[in-house]
Amino acid sequence: MADEVNPYGFSDDELAAQPTVYRDDLFKGQVALVSGGGTGLGLAVAGLFARLGGKLVICGRSQEKLDAALPFFERYGTEVMTHAMTIREPEAVEELFDAVYGRFGKLDVLVNNAGGQFPQAAIDFSPKGWRAVIDTNLNGSWYMMQSAAKRWRDTGTEGNIINIVADIWRGMPGIAHTAAARAGVIYLSKTVAIEWAPLKIRVNCVAPGCCETHAFAIYPPEGAATFKESNPMLRAGDAMDIAESCAYLAASSGKFITGEVVTVDGGQQLWGDPWAIGRPDYFKIG
Repeated sequence: MADEVNPYGFSDDELAAQPTVYRDDLFKGQVALVSGGGTGLGLAVAGLFARLGGKLVICGRSQEKLDAALPFFERYGTEVMTHAMTIREPEAVEELFDAVYGRFGKLDVLVNNAGGQFPQAAIDFSPKGWRAVIDTNLNGSWYMMQSAAKRWRDTGTEGNIINIVADIWRGMPGIAHTAAARAGVIYLSKTVAIEWAPLKIRVNCVAPGCCETHAFAIYPPEGAATFKESNPMLRAGDAMDIAESCAYLAASSGKFITGEVVTVDGGQQLWGDPWAIGRPDYFKIG
């Protein structure tokens, strides 16, 4: 992937060279699993863990995409494992964790990043389309969380879960299915953060606002045009904003944080009005 232009508007080499406040060996000796780690925000999150000395597992539905991402991670000289699967299937999730523990003997951090949605007015959702988003974003996240927690419980080791959710606080017109799923993950996380505290498992969320990745391309131009106007900074965030937030929660800096949502949105939750399908005339002013 080196020298190719990736979804963030700069080359992989430039992404790898983005400044970070964290020391190079921050995650030395630790193992992180990042779902959807071959593309988009997941690539940046996984890349930062590798850059900071951690061993890495990335999973996703396409082995081809996972293989294509390997050169990006290998520049850091860390050990990287890929595993093609779907988080929608609890059996596939169990096989993934068996493979992780078979390879590394442990897991320190789980970043639930895999997910997806499509832009459509909610009134037009088909049952199949609704289920597809809920199954991936809510059910799939839960299967991953529970599988990780059971292994930490059974081995008597501490654990750290970071769920990538969404900026749901003002609603998400045009992608109501993912708003429902991500809200479910947020309050699921808050609940199990309490239940799992005796097991020394921390559970937190990172909620990106409009952060530019290749996913912008799935939205119609009239929808994407509202994204950079969605916050008072009048610009989109980038993948490193999310990656560094995950690193903060995964490192000792987050050791007294659980059940929390770190919202990274440039103030969108206070001010913005993003419309994934374009803003209807009814809501246009002027």
